Amino acid sequence: MNRPYVICHMMSSVDGRIDCPMTAKLKGVEDYYTTLAKLEAPSVLSGRVTAELELALPGKFTDAKTYVASEIYKQNLKAQGYNIVVDTKGTLLWPKQDGQDTPTLVITSLKASCEYLAYLDEQKVSYIVTGQDHIDLKRALEILKTHFNVQRLAVVGGPLINGGFLAQHLLDEVSIVIGAGIDGRSGQVGVFEGLKHDGTPISLNLKEVKALDSQAVWLRYSL
Repeated sequence: MNRPYVICHMMSSVDGRIDCPMTAKLKGVEDYYTTLAKLEAPSVLSGRVTAELELALPGKFTDAKTYVASEIYKQNLKAQGYNIVVDTKGTLLWPKQDGQDTPTLVITSLKASCEYLAYLDEQKVSYIVTGQDHIDLKRALEILKTHFNVQRLAVVGGPLINGGFLAQHLLDEVSIVIGAGIDGRSGQVGVFEGLKHDGTPISLNLKEVKALDSQAVWLRYSL
């Protein structure tokens, strides 16, 4: 398959929890970004919930009348790397992308409306539309490499999009910064969620383990 090299890069507590307000208080939180830079992946991909909290403008796009009929992609701004966001129905709002070093690129499905794509064009946001009811991640990766020249991609959450890439065998590497702290609260999500299997864990191969000055630990595994 012609696709980018894909790394899932996350930060968790020792007990594997990834709640953002909690991880922001862990020893080693600053190492998350320094280790991300060392992965040499200029494009990063987020799920809708993470992007809504950290990247998108407030509000939702609601002026939907007609819907996309077939797969399409458009590169409104060429870049060395992109902030890629998975938004299945096409609802998030974005600032105009003029002058952005790492512009936004939205991946959506055929549930997105033509009006939303016109809005993305106005904001100079590049996009990929693929998949009928759900985003076709495999096809999206092919388009990212072939038409947007994305060679290395870091998937940076949340847990469902991480799990989606893992379930479809689209990850080459898992990179985890484990901060020096424990969450311990019930009901908190982990790095990967939503997988369906018989209880047999997915096997990983250790590439590297590094103790950091902050008392965090950086683990890298290949699949």
